[in-house]
Amino acid sequence: MLPILYMDDRLVVIDKPSGLLVHRSPIDRHETRFAVQMLRDQLGRRVYPLHRLDKGTSGALAFALDREMAHALSAAFATQGVAKTYLAVVRGWPGESGEIDYPLDAVQDEYAPAREHDPKPARTAFRRLGTVELPHRVDRYPTSRYALLELKPDTGRRHQLRRHLAHISHPIIGDSTYGKGRHNRLFAEQFGVRRLLLACVRLEFTHPASGACVAVDASPGEDFESLAGRFGWSLAAGEPAGAISSACPSPSP
Repeated sequence: MLPILYMDDRLVVIDKPSGLLVHRSPIDRHETRFAVQMLRDQLGRRVYPLHRLDKGTSGALAFALDREMAHALSAAFATQGVAKTYLAVVRGWPGESGEIDYPLDAVQDEYAPAREHDPKPARTAFRRLGTVELPHRVDRYPTSRYALLELKPDTGRRHQLRRHLAHISHPIIGDSTYGKGRHNRLFAEQFGVRRLLLACVRLEFTHPASGACVAVDASPGEDFESLAGRFGWSLAAGEPAGAISSACPSPSP
């Protein structure tokens, strides 16, 4: 059963575990479990995914329950009318806060082949929430530094967060494509963490039917939380899942 974080008669938001594809992909032909199929079977009705989370990313994933709602909220996702907040563990210590403004070209991923090759604008705001220095030599230094970041993408390019963090030389731990294998192996061997340490922990959007602002929170996962506790990092929860907020993101013009 997929954990349901929010549901009404038009929408549902689930907590997708790391390692689960949203839907069938030609790149992962061996996979037999998909969030779309599992949720459809769980609810006994058709569901329409509104956005993507990479296979390794966990967290809040929204679906519409009818075509009209799918069209309305898909447009909101496409025009930055949905605010998304992620947590990530990265190599090194980035600055306390900043914005990564770096255009990205299209890439092939587990959902679809690349069709466009001109770089598109891509922006990600980040805030550093915690740091740790471990007594393990991975690169040329006797210790290794890592940080917990809050990430808020202003655009939705494929693999945007993973590529942006790699671009500033702070790749996400567990990223086998854009990350560093030696650091990924350290977390696997020392802490038993073999997943991508990236989680969508909050979605905020204006409900197209009611006009209310819906804020849905998700846990980053037990393994993520356990690691944070070991490093002394606070993962303070925000509003309760499905909370109604007073302000919501406005779509870009």
